[in-house]
Amino acid sequence: MLPGENTLSDIAAAVRQNTTDHPDVPVSEAIASQIDRAGDIGLFSSPWSGQDDDELSTKIQQHLGGLGPLQHALDDPSVEEIWINAPDRVFVARSGQSERLDVSLEPHQVRDLVERMLRPTGRRVDLSQPFVDASLTDGSRVHVVIPDITREHWSVNIRKFSRSIRELSDLVERDVLTAEAADYLRQHICEGHTVLVSGATQAGKTTMLQTLLRAAPPEDRVVSVEETFELDLGIPDHVGLQCRGPSLEGTGEVTLRRLVKEALRMRPDRIVVGEVREAEALDLLIALNSGLPGACTVHARSARHALDKLCTLPLLAGGNIDRAFVVPTVAGVIDLVVHVELLSDGRRRVREIVRPVGVSSEGAITAETVFSWQGGMLRSFLPNSSDV
Repeated sequence: MLPGENTLSDIAAAVRQNTTDHPDVPVSEAIASQIDRAGDIGLFSSPWSGQDDDELSTKIQQHLGGLGPLQHALDDPSVEEIWINAPDRVFVARSGQSERLDVSLEPHQVRDLVERMLRPTGRRVDLSQPFVDASLTDGSRVHVVIPDITREHWSVNIRKFSRSIRELSDLVERDVLTAEAADYLRQHICEGHTVLVSGATQAGKTTMLQTLLRAAPPEDRVVSVEETFELDLGIPDHVGLQCRGPSLEGTGEVTLRRLVKEALRMRPDRIVVGEVREAEALDLLIALNSGLPGACTVHARSARHALDKLCTLPLLAGGNIDRAFVVPTVAGVIDLVVHVELLSDGRRRVREIVRPVGVSSEGAITAETVFSWQGGMLRSFLPNSSDV
């Protein structure tokens, strides 16, 4: 029987103190010594076999160098996201479905876990900066909000990203889209077209974006900009840039708008914005309007809503920007919009793929449907398609 998490924390604390007092003692010896001591004083309700000792040693190592009681969820490939609403309310999502973990932490444990996650990133969370986004060493993204922005407890979200989905063919195997749609997208990416990926939160936008970019020619140099590192492209010539918050003195901030401009000086063959939310949409449109292909994601209800939103966000850059410039620019630089959705049973799928074809007399972008989910399948509306 495994001891409770509090016991593990106590043992880990004792190991940490032991190695601090005696730096010449190997960590493995300190762990083994504390396991023996804990058994001698009856902290465990049953004797330990050698295998149990190994299991306990692993868990103590997780408390020392990993995320302690959350490490098993982080290591579980079926877990997509982990979040803490309160020390005694910890949840995970599997296949889009949430469930509560049988884990109860102390408030100081939550703070210690956050500190451990943020330490390698150089980012901070405090009263002057009560929000923080950061990437963990395994590529997962952590978001933290503290009181008094939250009502009472620290709020922590850890978003994991699938390592098993790398190519468009992986999405075909999971019925996210059809082989015909995958071939269509792959062809457009190889031809240097710009693709906008849209959808709601958790719909799989980042995963879709990654698989699309991995379909690009291997000689392409891709420069991506993100608020926090999420894209893991695994391609030879990729440079990723992320934003930086201001220092305690209020200096040193690096915004998405600045990163888009800097990316253009890095000889990109393709520029990528992980997610367009605000005025950086203008800088992206200017870059794409120069003939540079790219890709980005945006939160939207449908593919056409995504186009409308991309026409609105640049207006946030200032009063001298108007739709007379933005709308035809969006229609001219966006070649395809791929809209993904999360179903109630946790499955994800491509809902539609549309292609902008121009601007109407009313000043709105017109688009034609290339693929659409109808009648229980992703139907193709391409000429000579068997689904038409």
